[in-house]
Amino acid sequence: MGVGPLVAEVLVTFLVAATVLFRYGNWYRHHLVVTVSVLIAWYFSMLIVFILPLDVSNTIYGNCREKILESQLQSSQPLVTEAAINETNQTGILPTTYDVNITVTVTPGPVPIQQDCHEPWSLVPDGVFPIFWRVVYWTSQFLTWLILPLMQSYTKAGDFTFGTKLRSALIDNAIYYGSYLLIVGILLLYIALTDLGLDGSKLRAIAASASNTWGLFWLVLLLGYGLVEVPRSLWYSASTLHTLHHAYFRAAKLSQERAEANEHVSDLLQSMQALGGSIGLGHPLRTHMDIIESKVPTELLDKARRHLAPDSPHADVPSEKALVRLHKQLIKALQNHRRVETQWGLLVSKIVDLEDTHRNSVSHEKSFKPSTPPHRHYIMSYIYTPTIEWLWRCRVRGYLLRALAVISALVSVVVVWSELTFFSTSPTLSLFAVFVNLAKANYDYFTIEIISSLSMAYIALCAYSTLFKIRVLNLYYLAPYHQTDEYSLIFSGMMLCRLTPPMCLNFLSLIHMDSHVIQEHTEETHYTQIMGHMDVIRIISDGFNIYFPMMIVALCLATYYSLGSRLLSALGFQQFMCDDDLTTDLIEEGKTLISRESRRRQRMEDNAARRRDFTERFGGGESSASMYRSARQRAEELVRPLKRDDSSESAQLELLGGTDSIADYSSHTTTSSLTMENETDTTQGNHMSGRMQYSRVRSHKPDKGLFDDI
Repeated sequence: MGVGPLVAEVLVTFLVAATVLFRYGNWYRHHLVVTVSVLIAWYFSMLIVFILPLDVSNTIYGNCREKILESQLQSSQPLVTEAAINETNQTGILPTTYDVNITVTVTPGPVPIQQDCHEPWSLVPDGVFPIFWRVVYWTSQFLTWLILPLMQSYTKAGDFTFGTKLRSALIDNAIYYGSYLLIVGILLLYIALTDLGLDGSKLRAIAASASNTWGLFWLVLLLGYGLVEVPRSLWYSASTLHTLHHAYFRAAKLSQERAEANEHVSDLLQSMQALGGSIGLGHPLRTHMDIIESKVPTELLDKARRHLAPDSPHADVPSEKALVRLHKQLIKALQNHRRVETQWGLLVSKIVDLEDTHRNSVSHEKSFKPSTPPHRHYIMSYIYTPTIEWLWRCRVRGYLLRALAVISALVSVVVVWSELTFFSTSPTLSLFAVFVNLAKANYDYFTIEIISSLSMAYIALCAYSTLFKIRVLNLYYLAPYHQTDEYSLIFSGMMLCRLTPPMCLNFLSLIHMDSHVIQEHTEETHYTQIMGHMDVIRIISDGFNIYFPMMIVALCLATYYSLGSRLLSALGFQQFMCDDDLTTDLIEEGKTLISRESRRRQRMEDNAARRRDFTERFGGGESSASMYRSARQRAEELVRPLKRDDSSESAQLELLGGTDSIADYSSHTTTSSLTMENETDTTQGNHMSGRMQYSRVRSHKPDKGLFDDI
């Protein structure tokens, strides 16, 4: 008996939650309190999924010992045994722990009770699970209903001090909780009219019932979509051509979003400059304007200052509310701008990689030839040879993904069937209950834990993956590569805390370990004893929690036939539909954009190669262009002071921005890319000698995109 497996799973779950949060969040930019709160919410939600199978096996073992004890008592001392059973039936509580060897005195000689139940390998000491579940469940509920909503409102507030931000958050949450108080009032009125009586335990049960019912509603929506979409996405991922077309489609949409984000940021920066010009250095609101300017990256701020005409009229002196509104909009716009630019760069790299895979898959040579030389360690170049890379990317990977798609589709069918039939106990139709009962008959606790873990993991994967894919305009969006804002992270933590308890309770119903659902006495896990049941209020218990999961079938069918995507496409929201003309047009547009972006990147690499060749040719000294820039920088520093914190970076940006704009990757728009493409295509066919190239490098201004790697 020990806690080794429990401790191991606790540590593994923490590593999984921290890794996922590191992928989506930004630990260096986000506030520490937000990061810790979201980590606890994700960690405790995943912990319930990982630890519940151990609770199931320990509960089955405890009930096995109880049955053996009852049978021994009945055979050795009928009178005493009958009295004990009657007393147990009156209280409604069965003993949960007994010693392995118990001596019952019937006659002068002792009669030992033999233990026939095999002890599970993950046996946890008595009293650990009640404390563990009480801490995990109520902490997550406290976070999702009190702390995280307040933090969510606090992060999106545009105020400038802690007190004003907290006041705005409290006002927002007062409106938010007003609707919940109305629902609670209706439920309390219903309870008063039905004479159920209220006490402390009943109120806690009602609170848990309301929370679980709300979570079950969202679980059905997310699970109905994920059970179909997870196998289908795996199947489509095996086709390089389909994945490439979908990536082109995303590129076209992301390009439009990128242009809108750039335009929105430019408008806000112009408004900020106009308002900032009307606020002098001694103005009381100057500190607020400095806070707003500190949120803007240096290159964007200098660009806005250059584009603001010297004789442009300044706006009237704004009020503090106007600055709060500007601050709130600017924080959201900058986060969206940064996320879109990062996603664009990653998407272009992914599409180039997919194009290489598609081109090599139709080639007769069984050797992978990328369009650009990969940057690998020399040891990996010997292990991951072009032949092995071709076999993996063009052959093995597709078959493996299709096999995973078939397996996940079968598991989805099993989940849907079990959701439809888990209320039937005679005969047992739920396949999860059948598998667990077979393992239980053989005292195979390890198999019980494996079945429970895999089933819970797949159900959680379908629900969580849908939650991580959902995008509600620009309010909620989980973007990988550290591009998720604090508001979206907090919202995801709230949803995980609300989804996981009803999901676990639903799984216990699938394996017939919830007596309040299957309407017969059965063993109860410690998790169910702490969390309670959703049957305190009759309108919730009578049919809702049993038949509402059947709506998963309707949602699965709607997802399979893409009814939601077709509806959104009809409403004007562009969706990837294989048989749609608009989708075909967007695929072609995305292909053109990626081709243009690839040529731009190739020009950047050629320019970098020419600079390296120039440096090597002249002994690694400072080039004439850089010397010229340095001389101009020194002259500019003598003539006028720096505009922001006397940084050399701002001086360089002010100098190089005299013509148009620095070729920062995030500042390129589609129009500038078109101009660059036309200028380069005109000279692309001319092959010049080394002297001509050197003269061209010295005489021409730096091309746009020259400093993208800075």
